[in-house]
Amino acid sequence: MGEFISSVNSILETALFFDILFGTVEGVKLPFLVVWLISGGVYLTFLTKFINARMFRHSFNIIRGRYNTADDIGQISSFGALTTALSATVGLGNIAGVALAVAIGGPGATFWMIVAGFLGMSLKFTEVTLSLQHREFLKDGTIMGGAMEYLSKGLAKKGYAEFGKVLAVVFAVFMIGGAIGGGNTFQVSQALSAVSQEVPFFQEFPIVFGIIIASLVGFVIIGGVTRIAKITETLVPFMAIIYISASLWILGVHFEKIGDAISIIFTEAFSTSAIYGGVIGSLIQGFQRAVFSSEAGIGSSPVAHAPVKTKYPVRQGLVALYEPFIDTIVICTMTALVIVITGVYAHDGAYVALIEAKQGAALTSAAYGTVIEWFPAILSVSITLFAFSTLISWSYYGERAWVYLFGSKLSIIYKIMFLSLTIIGTVVSTGLLVDFSFMLLLAMALPNILGLFILGGDVKRELEEYMLKLKSGELDREAIR
Repeated sequence: MGEFISSVNSILETALFFDILFGTVEGVKLPFLVVWLISGGVYLTFLTKFINARMFRHSFNIIRGRYNTADDIGQISSFGALTTALSATVGLGNIAGVALAVAIGGPGATFWMIVAGFLGMSLKFTEVTLSLQHREFLKDGTIMGGAMEYLSKGLAKKGYAEFGKVLAVVFAVFMIGGAIGGGNTFQVSQALSAVSQEVPFFQEFPIVFGIIIASLVGFVIIGGVTRIAKITETLVPFMAIIYISASLWILGVHFEKIGDAISIIFTEAFSTSAIYGGVIGSLIQGFQRAVFSSEAGIGSSPVAHAPVKTKYPVRQGLVALYEPFIDTIVICTMTALVIVITGVYAHDGAYVALIEAKQGAALTSAAYGTVIEWFPAILSVSITLFAFSTLISWSYYGERAWVYLFGSKLSIIYKIMFLSLTIIGTVVSTGLLVDFSFMLLLAMALPNILGLFILGGDVKRELEEYMLKLKSGELDREAIR
């Protein structure tokens, strides 16, 4: 085992690791990470007997408090944990990422995005359940959960303590890197770009925007996860309503084109046409954008669910099913339909410059603007809200990883660094940092899904026990009325 761990460390220290992971090595057609995510999602879907399709009603009843018990322990409600996790996922991936997926991979990428969302539901269920199974209540009153905990503790119970510890540390380092770039500087820079188009003042004084956002984020994160949950419980539904309403309005205006758009999506999902890279091209774009959007499989949202008040770990796993469904299957699909129906994705159209520059947000704005002239202004507000919600959630994710590595007493260092980078991200080019951090963010899936493969059987057994209690009526009897 020691030699194996040494080999893993050696691989992680080489650039070739990232080349293979993201499919940039010459001759690699399908990135290993995409195959890894697909295999994990398929395996867990069958292991849990399609949990992503058969427990929707029960999951909704949990969210609305139908199964709260006197024995529930934790800090936040199931709904609060769900919205905290959604606040990190519903955002620029839905706006910019989907547009780029369709423009680069063709309309067929939408189909694979939906497939990825469906498989992602099984991934979310498993990783969140494991997070609750292995969470730890710290002396400072906070709760530690997430992949760091189930990789180290879960694998230790299987006899792989040293290997599990290495995976947990690697994962924590990846998460901090992802939080600093993808969850911070990228978000604030994109928000600044959108807002400055409507408010020229911020073009001349971008640091003011950074200070405002950093101050608001600081106010929220200093209050800890309970304050984050309270903010997201209000903010996430509000954001979703705005964006979904605009999408439904455009789809309503172009109602007669929806059938043709769906037909194009299905046809090109299996087309061998080389225009957009064929099946493999659309599959890669669909899965990659779905991962960026829902974060299913990378092990981030289990951190948000860890503090939930619940008696049964599997119960919150069932709540987490709704994350990829809302984020990817509903919101991303709506965005994709608008992009396809309006035709802005065409490489021979008026928006080819935006496609070549990979300006996803601008492409989405153009699509929505074809029907709602004032939508770009609404989109700038939406992007700012999305970025803000992602900032506060990812600040918490990164902090939990920091605490795992360095302890609670040093968490203030991370918070200061995170808020400082929020300001710096508005005045300094952080392209290299963002690109590298996105690589780290996606690389989180490597140790995480490996842990899900090994520990999935534990989740299956608990799910079976839970289902027996549900069918016997025991869960109904112990619920608070």
